[in-house]
Amino acid sequence: MQAYERQHYDTVRALTPDCLVLLKSDDSFPLAGPEPIALYGSGARHTIKGGTGSGDVNVRHYPTIEEGLEAAGCPVTTKAWLDRYDAARATARQPFIAEKQKIVAAQGFGARAGLMGAEPPEPDYDLPLDGAGETAVYVLARRSGEGTDRTDKPGDLHLTDTEIRDILALQQTYKRFLLVLNVGGVVDLSPVVDQVANILLLSQPGIAVGDAFADVLLGKAAPSGRLSATWAAAADYAGPGDFGGQDDTRYREGIYVGYRYFDAAGKTPLFPFGYGLSYTTFALRAGAVTVHGARVCGQATVTNTGARPGRQVTQLYLRKPAGKLDEPARELAAYQKTRTLAPGESETLTLSFALPEMAAYDAASGAWVLEAGVYRLYLGENCRDAALCGALALDATVTVQQAPAVGGTPDFADWVPAAAPEDPLPAGIATVPLDLAALGVAPHTPAEPDPETLATVHSMTDEELATLCVGAFAGAGSESVVGNAGVTVAGAAGETRAFPRYGIPGLVMADGPAGLRLASRYAQTPNGPAAVGADSFADMFEMIPEAMRTAIQATMGGGAKTPEGPVYEQPCTAIPIGTALAQSWDPAVVEACGDLVGDEMERLGVHLWLAPALNLHRSPLCGRNFEYYSEDPLLSGRTTAAMTRGVQKHPGCGVTLKHFCCNNQETNRMHSNSQVSPRALRELYLKGFAIAVREAAPAAIMTSYNLLNGEHTSQRADLMEELLRKEWGYRGLVMTDWVISSFSPDGQRYPGA
Repeated sequence: MQAYERQHYDTVRALTPDCLVLLKSDDSFPLAGPEPIALYGSGARHTIKGGTGSGDVNVRHYPTIEEGLEAAGCPVTTKAWLDRYDAARATARQPFIAEKQKIVAAQGFGARAGLMGAEPPEPDYDLPLDGAGETAVYVLARRSGEGTDRTDKPGDLHLTDTEIRDILALQQTYKRFLLVLNVGGVVDLSPVVDQVANILLLSQPGIAVGDAFADVLLGKAAPSGRLSATWAAAADYAGPGDFGGQDDTRYREGIYVGYRYFDAAGKTPLFPFGYGLSYTTFALRAGAVTVHGARVCGQATVTNTGARPGRQVTQLYLRKPAGKLDEPARELAAYQKTRTLAPGESETLTLSFALPEMAAYDAASGAWVLEAGVYRLYLGENCRDAALCGALALDATVTVQQAPAVGGTPDFADWVPAAAPEDPLPAGIATVPLDLAALGVAPHTPAEPDPETLATVHSMTDEELATLCVGAFAGAGSESVVGNAGVTVAGAAGETRAFPRYGIPGLVMADGPAGLRLASRYAQTPNGPAAVGADSFADMFEMIPEAMRTAIQATMGGGAKTPEGPVYEQPCTAIPIGTALAQSWDPAVVEACGDLVGDEMERLGVHLWLAPALNLHRSPLCGRNFEYYSEDPLLSGRTTAAMTRGVQKHPGCGVTLKHFCCNNQETNRMHSNSQVSPRALRELYLKGFAIAVREAAPAAIMTSYNLLNGEHTSQRADLMEELLRKEWGYRGLVMTDWVISSFSPDGQRYPGA
């Protein structure tokens, strides 16, 4: 291991606790010191560092929970149980693999795309829970990935009967019991949540997962994450919209996504958005609310009232008055995380936001508006516990900015819930008047191409321009559908061809967003570097009939199986998945991860990272939610901006925001038509992108596979030109997603792009 690898590992290990969310605690943890651990569950030995597909990272090694505990001096007393579980897992996997092989044999080469993200459900078994010791840890694991959505079944969104039985038995048997969630997204915990005293959302935090968990278990570090998505019973997610449609998916819920929906529908989640506990306790005292032009500022003093050091996240929510437009009960407006506070220590925070950035979109007038009325502010530790702390008065409706509707129109009207009563204003809360003249927003200057660049483009032939857009390829082009088309960097997602006569260099692109996705080992060949071994596609190869593996393997990272010359290594660092990073609620943590990725880009010759991904968590069943940050556009946009700043502080390195826009399911993703209203599109699905463009100037944006209201996003001039270039003033590169026209099965209602 090279010195920078060790440094990057240590960085991820140190910041991981900021991403972990303590959901329940009876103060049994952390442990006082190393002791024997009875370790159970699917993630104990098969710990998951991140999801599958383009979001995976080929690392040198990462410690499992079992390895992390043993390295920390905690003997694992359940080796026999773990061995027996391995046998049960292997037995249950065989029919799943056989079924997939049969499908590939029948459908041919193209069926390999259906293997991406395919995971067998958790098996049933009956093994004795007889590990020695006073402390038990059960690690529940769920893997998901690109290409396949999750299922509303036991072993995926739901717990299996076996898992429920064992979790409840362990709670009753051991003096101390901790349920650990090694998952990329929501799991319905309703069968066990009331009876289990200690629950830790470990998530999938990357390369240091086992060691970082041991640090938290033993109190060397404290979990300080907060939920970036609502956790609820599976049945409570069923809202007005639909999910997973083969042809059309209608976002009928409109602006009521995530916590906005739970508030509007009167449903109580298991754990609300923004929720999280600590090893210590905190007191929060609201201060004065002031207005400076269009900027609203709220003061909050946080005091550590417990016996251990810790960090707290303070959240400020806004409720806008409902007039012509219906409004959510509250929306996240600002947040800030304290430094590590010692017992008894306090910190005063200022949470601020520009009120025009919280405006509602009126599609009828094609404008962002702030309607007349009282704007209520709520301060707290999560969206449900936030208490009324201030009020703003607007005497007349203000048009903040003209913004014509984009993205087309759906074939339905958005769901509008019954209006909830407004909280009365206590006598001690003064209503601060707003200055109407300060609330308008000047339009952005349209992005004009650089004259020198424009002259170069005009001097190129049509063939050269087409080649520049398509990228570097040889002969008939690459057959890869999984991003392994690198020419100068093994395992890179692709490259653009250089045109020295025009001064245009080639660009090397690598997948993300949990780190650089490159081949971990490669050999030099006459045609350039070639990947050696299958890396993380080994599981996919299992599902391919033996007779077809050689042809398919060459496109998925296993081309140079028996290299003639030396083999070189370029393992990369897996940072926490997107959801885990957002759970830190800390731009500094995210920027540090971006800095790490940018450093590896410089070292390994990558110019453009095909990340970060910031589509919203519209449904817990989206197979790619682990890559995405949050159900809230503000948290998503600010997290994206921090990641962008971290990467792009490295000269010659850029990010690619994706997937623009409304890529909220994997089912038939290249031909699925997302039907979304202009208001929901503006207020939710475009807002995070707008924040990142405004705050961090990303180098590139990638369009999504899906159609938007009947037209592929890559072909919508209203998105590409009117919105990005003219309205937002975006000056960066826009690209399509990979193989958008070359991998289309027959019988589709909507065409490929």
